[in-house]
Amino acid sequence: MKNKTIPKFYSRETKPSLKPLYILTAVVLAMVVGLALTGFSNHSGVICMVLALYFLSVAFILRWRFMEQIKYAPYSYNTIFYAGFGLFALAISLMYIILTFSMLRESEYQTAYSVLSTIAGSAKTFMLLSAPFILIFSIAMIVSNISLIRHEGGSFVNFLGIILSALFLGGWTFLFAVDMYVTGSMIEVMVHDVWTGFFASICLYVECMVLGTIIADFIAARHEPDKDKDYMLILGCAIRKDGTPTPLLRGRIDRAIEFYEAQKTETGKELTFITSGGQGSDEVISESACMKRYLMEQGIPEERIIEENKSTNTLENMLFSKEKIDERGGEAKVAFSTTNYHVFRSGFFARSVGMKAEGIGAPTKWYFWPNAAVREFVGLLTKRRGLQLTILGIMAVCFAVLTVLTYTLPI
Repeated sequence: MKNKTIPKFYSRETKPSLKPLYILTAVVLAMVVGLALTGFSNHSGVICMVLALYFLSVAFILRWRFMEQIKYAPYSYNTIFYAGFGLFALAISLMYIILTFSMLRESEYQTAYSVLSTIAGSAKTFMLLSAPFILIFSIAMIVSNISLIRHEGGSFVNFLGIILSALFLGGWTFLFAVDMYVTGSMIEVMVHDVWTGFFASICLYVECMVLGTIIADFIAARHEPDKDKDYMLILGCAIRKDGTPTPLLRGRIDRAIEFYEAQKTETGKELTFITSGGQGSDEVISESACMKRYLMEQGIPEERIIEENKSTNTLENMLFSKEKIDERGGEAKVAFSTTNYHVFRSGFFARSVGMKAEGIGAPTKWYFWPNAAVREFVGLLTKRRGLQLTILGIMAVCFAVLTVLTYTLPI
């Protein structure tokens, strides 16, 4: 059944703009600077209230743009970014709301230091607020990875979830252990806070992107496309030594057949399958041929199946399948079937080759999904390393500047 809470994919033609956010930021920045120049501490309560409303507005705008991005290009970095950092903006607004009430009760909080230290330390505070999530997430990841290793073996990729969990828990423990014990002159304490703020900004970025990826993956896996498709791509994966599909691949094929039959029943429109996957060095036939044979065994007519047997990875799955579609007219409504954890990243690759395709996800074993989701997350981030480092660098500089201002502006 179609999930009514998820916006319709690709129903928007123009890219969502952050212009409202830029305008709001410029207005608020001018307002805060103007108040600060006339006496920061004298107007600290007003500035605090303005910032509380500002970050609440930012959270609203990012959520709005998140929903619009799903309509425009659901499988994108922007989808992840808006979801993850929308939560961070909401957390900062909560911090300033609490500080505003504190200022109304106690005059000792009505200082420039209170206002600036709140945002300068927001990365650390967000990590503290999200600590229960990180703890539960890490424990669940470790448990699922132990089960995965018991069932699938101890390869390096099967340890990724444990590695990420250890980094999360270790980073969180290190940050707060170091941050709790600091002494020395004001300059020494400031330098300490700059470095811990830099470390916290890295943790914050990774955590927001993990949260955003979880949300984006969940929506992508739950999405059910309209029953009006011309083509259904089935993305290949390893097959058995006898040339039959593994349970993972069979799940993808069965999910595609389920959609095919539902569309035929609801609209009377038949789609064409594209089985996509080449032959590995240890495989007796191509993944494409294996899938075609299985489809025909399930009663799918041979004329409804197109083989794409050159691809060796997901990007090539999409690229070579698009070539097959282009050879037959190009303009078409396309869906693809893969495993649930792989839908978002596959859609990302489809978009990168200029194909608007909507994914459907086949279920997988509970212990396999978390580690696979981590692998997908790492894969997504490493595809745009330059962008990730640029955003991270901007965040680190901003936190450093705010920390220095906290110690240098009059209190």
